[in-house]
Amino acid sequence: MLVLAGKGHNAGDALIAAHTVLERYPSASAEVVFALGESQLRPLAARAWRELHQRHPTRVRARPPVTPTERAHYELVLDGVFGFQFRPPASVEIAEMFAHVNAVPVRLRAAVDLPSAGLFRADFTYATGAVKEPALTPGVGRVRYLDLGFFREAQTPHPEMPVRVLTSALLAPLAELRPAECDKRTYGNVFLIGGSRGYPGAIQMAALAALRSGAGLVTAFVPESLAAAYAARLPEIMWVGWPETPHGSLSLERQHLFEERVGRASSLVIGPGLGRERETLALARDIVSRSKVPLVLDADALQPEIIEAAVAPRVLTPHAGEFARIAGGRDAALFANETGSTLVLKGSPTRVFADGAEYFSFAGGPVLARGGSGDLLAGLIGGLLAQTPAEPALAAARGVWWHGTAADSLARAHGQTAVRITQLVDYLAPSLRQLQA
Repeated sequence: MLVLAGKGHNAGDALIAAHTVLERYPSASAEVVFALGESQLRPLAARAWRELHQRHPTRVRARPPVTPTERAHYELVLDGVFGFQFRPPASVEIAEMFAHVNAVPVRLRAAVDLPSAGLFRADFTYATGAVKEPALTPGVGRVRYLDLGFFREAQTPHPEMPVRVLTSALLAPLAELRPAECDKRTYGNVFLIGGSRGYPGAIQMAALAALRSGAGLVTAFVPESLAAAYAARLPEIMWVGWPETPHGSLSLERQHLFEERVGRASSLVIGPGLGRERETLALARDIVSRSKVPLVLDADALQPEIIEAAVAPRVLTPHAGEFARIAGGRDAALFANETGSTLVLKGSPTRVFADGAEYFSFAGGPVLARGGSGDLLAGLIGGLLAQTPAEPALAAARGVWWHGTAADSLARAHGQTAVRITQLVDYLAPSLRQLQA
């Protein structure tokens, strides 16, 4: 392991992190480069260095900067040179140091708070205490928030925490014991409308996630030609076959199938696999214009005319391309405010806009860059919304975080490449069990 230390808090944090790595991996060793000179260490950073060297005297050594001719290789590089107080430009010597480090074969590159001077090439950036805007710009790798509890009780924007971050505390109530007197109606009935012969898998994935969300009942309205196959795959769900258009999408016929049951619904998810036939989109618009059930609009249901027709509280779950289609040039915060929606803008990172606030989720990552990921998220949020129908923002935030943490667990268990996105649902329960440990 190579540690790049500056002189202040970032240096101290990197040295403390190095200690943790050495404690966890007895065969590991650390080399420390004092980028500004060891004599420049401030008191807390100097203390961290003394303690690191005293506790691991044979496994830690200071070294000069890496040179371009050196055949160095490290499993891990920790960057703790500059933080948010850095003012450019960096010296020629510092720039050369980072250029040489970036050229060294390294398995993992991690930065404290922010990659130093924009010069360090980070795979991960670990935000400690508070997340500030520069950590959200491109080039910082994947951001991980280390919740030190400083602002856990803050309910309003804090001057030291301009960016709100979702944390595992959101899921704590889901990990608690359920009341002994509960039954299936206690946790709501989520309705899903979608699917088509052209996109048969999306609604099935959304329904699967809703089933794993903790909702008491799941009812799905799908093309009648697909209902039997779906029921064989997921018999716990009540599959209702719906008449189809000639192309296999939901038709305008027999809306009574929905209307005679909607009184039992706690939430509604509409969109996964729906398709864009004019008749089907007209059906979706008609349903949301009359339904008072809180709803999730996803995929092909994310059309301006459908969003504008909705009368119930709504959660919208677009990716960047879908958002561009519906936003009309407005930014995300303005769009959410003007439409009165909870907006889940999927991406890296995913952001949730609700009630005038913006929240970031740093869970998840490249393992979610697969078809079907959004369908799972829509179903998960819909199932959570069935359990808290009066709190769509809470359901959205919980769904986004739970989806992301399950994806992280999937990646740790199987890597990011050779996995199926539906494996994610098998890591929803472990994400809750970790909170009980």
